[in-house]
Amino acid sequence: MARFDSAKRVMSGSWGELWFDGDLVSEVYKFQAKVTYNKKDIGRNGEMGIDTKVTSYKGTGSVGMHKVNSRMIHLIAENIRNGHDVRFTFIGKLSDPDAYGSERIRFKNVSLDELTLMDWENDQAGTIESPFTFTDYDVLDTVDASYE
Repeated sequence: MARFDSAKRVMSGSWGELWFDGDLVSEVYKFQAKVTYNKKDIGRNGEMGIDTKVTSYKGTGSVGMHKVNSRMIHLIAENIRNGHDVRFTFIGKLSDPDAYGSERIRFKNVSLDELTLMDWENDQAGTIESPFTFTDYDVLDTVDASYE
């Protein structure tokens, strides 16, 4: 049974970290990655309900960054103009000093869906949203909050 003895154990994104190909990206303010299952309907004799079978998955995500440099332009702009499909490895980490541990996941074969060349608005702090896909992942660390 998992323990949840205090709200202080809830992990805060304020302690999240993200690495692009081994470089810590300190301007990240949010990160999300998930897999969506592709399912096929399976009918079964003698049952009215349709069951499903997972046949594959698609990894998608998004990273939000404060606009403090031209990191993404340097990494992608010329390559994509010259026909190169640029791929990355991301490592995301969620931790918190009051948590029972931290999670770390490596996302492989990351392909960004778009490149924001410029986006600004008067009297607003600059940000960039970068949606992406990935094909594989490794769970490196997990949080164990179970009773002994």
